[in-house]
Amino acid sequence: MNIAVLGAGAWGTAMAVHLAARHSVALWARDAAQAAAMQSARVNQRYLRGVTLPPQLKISADFNTAHAGATLILAGVTTAGLRDVLNKLKAAGSSVPVVWLCKGFEREHALLPHQVCAEALPNVACGVLSGPSFADEVARGLPAALTLASTDAAFAANTARELHGGSLRVYSSTDVIGVEVAGAVKNVMAIASGICDGLKLGLNARAALMTRGLAEITRLGVALGGRAETFMGLAGVGDLILTCTGDLSRNRRVGLRLAEGQPLADILNELGHVAEGVYTAREVARLALQRGITMPITEAVCRVLDQPQSAARVARELLERDAKAESS
Repeated sequence: MNIAVLGAGAWGTAMAVHLAARHSVALWARDAAQAAAMQSARVNQRYLRGVTLPPQLKISADFNTAHAGATLILAGVTTAGLRDVLNKLKAAGSSVPVVWLCKGFEREHALLPHQVCAEALPNVACGVLSGPSFADEVARGLPAALTLASTDAAFAANTARELHGGSLRVYSSTDVIGVEVAGAVKNVMAIASGICDGLKLGLNARAALMTRGLAEITRLGVALGGRAETFMGLAGVGDLILTCTGDLSRNRRVGLRLAEGQPLADILNELGHVAEGVYTAREVARLALQRGITMPITEAVCRVLDQPQSAARVARELLERDAKAESS
């Protein structure tokens, strides 16, 4: 396949590196200086240090050049940047299938990526690629498994088959909503997990938090139209486990710093990467309120994001909630 990866952040670059071994891949970087540096040094120093970019991987800062001749486009930008990339493709008259890699809700509108795509490119085959995957490990060729979901079952199966190979297993699904909600809300739970670990509440507490967090994710996902079984798969519990426990998780690192009382602005500046859970938390809380869905962990994360010094108090209030049936 001729694949254009639009977005040279950590995940976009990692996928480009992995796929370049079996496909013709072009990687688009929005910043011309970054593209030139990557082309010269053959490394993405800003987002994926220590990983050599293969010589056959084409790098460009020209948007139209990057996706010219592509038979598949992978949108490797953040959720906030997805609409802009899709609008650029629309302006270019592209009808090439698009698969996005981002995990989150569009800010202020609380739209999932497939809803953004439906507005920007309504007649283009599309899907989402998600699951437990740290960019650094995928780029270095370590094993991982992902889910590619599309409402078009044939497109999902065929595209998954093309991307499947080497150290990367790709499974297909038709539950776009379930896969997207799972990928988005697990980032909120990863912040909560980081707070839990930062407060040194113990492994028992983290296990309980992750389990109850999965219940919150599933409640919201099913209410929005996802299938319950999706949340027990790779995009659900698989990604939740990885992001809540892995040291490479940006969202978990945000939680660890919040537990120390650091201001959120300082944390994000130090991180240097986008932590989607920070922006997703408020969108999820608003959706839950609108639909009458109980999401106490999400609400707690929002409170700590606004007031990091309240982390210990908020954790204590969660522990003091009334007992109820586990299924509720």
